[in-house]
Amino acid sequence: MNGPLPTALALAARQVPVLPLRAGKVPFGNCRTCAKNACGGRPNMKHAGPCSCPAPCHAWAAATTDPQVLSSPAWAAAWRTAVSVAYHPGGAGLTVVDLDNTAAVDWARATLPATRTVATMRGEHWIYQGATRSVNAVRAGVDIKSMMAYARWLGPGVGTTAALPDVVRALTVRESAAVRPVAVAVPARAEGGECPHRTPTYLDRGISMAVQRITEARSAVHATVYRTFLAVLSTHGRCGCLTDAHVARLFTAAQAKGETARHCTDAWTNALNRLGL
Repeated sequence: MNGPLPTALALAARQVPVLPLRAGKVPFGNCRTCAKNACGGRPNMKHAGPCSCPAPCHAWAAATTDPQVLSSPAWAAAWRTAVSVAYHPGGAGLTVVDLDNTAAVDWARATLPATRTVATMRGEHWIYQGATRSVNAVRAGVDIKSMMAYARWLGPGVGTTAALPDVVRALTVRESAAVRPVAVAVPARAEGGECPHRTPTYLDRGISMAVQRITEARSAVHATVYRTFLAVLSTHGRCGCLTDAHVARLFTAAQAKGETARHCTDAWTNALNRLGL
């Protein structure tokens, strides 16, 4: 076997989920069936969820440790033109602190505990044991890649992998708090100003159940968030009893599972459109 596939198979044997990258360090585009997520998406590395496409679609979510999938005819065309291998750090229980320039590397050396490092074209990857949210630009030149993200495989690196430190987790939480205030459409209140079919207590209990459903999702997070938003809006969207505070609770729960503010807004908007609200 030639090209990146042998590397991918070796990583998969170590339970590191992998996928091919084309020129430009980007995943292969979705096939026609999966274009614009018309298939419903592939929400995790185990290929669970509404999409059953055998091709390497949906970027990081296509990452797999299954050698039969990696060597399948559906992936063959991608491997023939692939220029490198990427992996899903969160799926391997890892977090990559991507340091994109010298200043970022200097910051890491002064701030973060030593760990396994991998040299990149412009900086370094610092790799820790433990998964967390993926957030870009937590500070100048620093991205955090773990759940729902991919990183290029650039070799094993040097040093001993340390446990994910609280300082890195804190960066993701701080960024999450910064992006929560998102302008979203809340359906207008029905005439009379009161919910015609539900009490405030029922609504609060429903929102709490929706938050719990999102929080307890172990896979198919994208799909779970969308279905939960759809269920909430189908019950309370037309009467107008939802407030910005209710929506913020739902968005906060989704972002704690790794969803971005943009994904939350898109899922909410799609649910509104689906219901004609």
